[in-house]
Amino acid sequence: MIEIKKTENPQEKATYARQILEELTEWFGMEDSREEYIRDAQKFPFWLAELDGKAVGFITLMQTSKAAAEIHCMGVKPAFHHQGIGKLLVDSLEEYAKPLYKYLQVKTVDEGHYASYDKTIKFYESVGFARLEVFPTLWDAHNPCLILVKYLGGEEAI
Repeated sequence: MIEIKKTENPQEKATYARQILEELTEWFGMEDSREEYIRDAQKFPFWLAELDGKAVGFITLMQTSKAAAEIHCMGVKPAFHHQGIGKLLVDSLEEYAKPLYKYLQVKTVDEGHYASYDKTIKFYESVGFARLEVFPTLWDAHNPCLILVKYLGGEEAI
């Protein structure tokens, strides 16, 4: 059975993030970037997915404004893809975020550039995110940044 738990200990967060991201080189293959995600995991709210006591996935949340937060990083070990773990992680993060923020966003590489990121977009759309905007050179010309958003509730949007 999958268990999702919020983890507070910074060292545990870094350890779990490293274990998971190092198996996801298709998405996190650039060592400098991967190390930055691991460092950042220590300071952000962090949820861990465990199966039979073993870490199989995680998700982190970063506040971006008074009204919005971002899924900063998410990863599920490849052997556990398509088993509902990502959805459980997003659901747990949203439960925490709903009373705090109106909007949730996530950034990924725009469709049509890498098959793995095309799957990522489909996943986020399947859990209620909508494509908002593409920034062609935010990261670089080979990796246009797609921002997806989800309205969490609360006060009506202005």
